Amino acid sequence: MALAVGTVVEGVVTGITKFGAFVQLPTGETGLVHISEVADTFVKDVKDYLKEQDRVRVKIINVDERGRIGLSIKQADPNYEPRRRPRHRPNFDASFEEKLARFLKESDDRLQDLKRNVDAKRGGRGAR
Repeated sequence: MALAVGTVVEGVVTGITKFGAFVQLPTGETGLVHISEVADTFVKDVKDYLKEQDRVRVKIINVDERGRIGLSIKQADPNYEPRRRPRHRPNFDASFEEKLARFLKESDDRLQDLKRNVDAKRGGRGAR
């Protein structure tokens, strides 16, 4: 059985480290599930989710030029949906004057915040 990226297989956890877990695949090869690929939530300690000899379903997400296999438990879940981060998109429809006015307002707001912070750091009660 050849390992292809995107294939979902079952394996056995053979070792756990602070950065992930090693899983032995049916072919006898071992791959790494990075800590970021263990669950769809924040994982502080892999041992909270896995222990050695656990049988897990993993998806092969990459095989590098040195033959190292990258695995994912969270992507092996059929209900997994990758998170989409909202990207800030500049408003290309705005005129130059609108962009300039927005820049000046944001700049003035930042300057006011800086002045307030400097005044607050200069002293406590009765300063000035």
